[in-house]
Amino acid sequence: MRAQAVAVITAAILCLSLTACGSEDDKGSDISTNPKTESSSQAAATEETGDAEDAEDAAAAEASEQPKDARVGDTITLSGQEDREQLDVTMRKWLDPAKSADEFTTPAAGKRWVAVQIQLTNTGTTTYSDSPSNCVQAADTDGQRFDATFADITAGPQMTSDLKLPAGDRALGWVVVEVPKASKIATLQFTMNSGFAEETGQWKIG
Repeated sequence: MRAQAVAVITAAILCLSLTACGSEDDKGSDISTNPKTESSSQAAATEETGDAEDAEDAAAAEASEQPKDARVGDTITLSGQEDREQLDVTMRKWLDPAKSADEFTTPAAGKRWVAVQIQLTNTGTTTYSDSPSNCVQAADTDGQRFDATFADITAGPQMTSDLKLPAGDRALGWVVVEVPKASKIATLQFTMNSGFAEETGQWKIG
């Protein structure tokens, strides 16, 4: 009996150890590439007619047409480090190359500027404070990664570097990234809280 009790206790300890290890492994960053979906006008119209079969067909057709990976123009919903922090992040426009707004600031030798126009909508319930350019990272087809730089471009105003966005408000601006002339940009990433949040949104370029 004593041997059986020892065996049971040993098994329980092993299970607890495995569970703890599994919980630790589950922690880490989560990369989302799924664009936010909106209800289509066709689905709404079908619902009004009360035709369940047509509604199912319309929903299936919409799902099949929905791109698997977010691209420029799409919105990804992301959460921040705090429970009440949430943004709808939209990569509205992509510019390659981006042109300097003045003759004094230009890319370094062998480099070029690319730029993305980002719209941030605060869908959380608290004011979101950040420097959005710190949240952006570009990656090329070779796997090289590049952070944002401060530059004025002809396409429009930069995104503010000192954002304080109340719940329900939006912010819009360009973020510039300096990359080698030969680099082909493949993806853009956005991570809230200056890159320290656990959730990351990723958009394909091209």
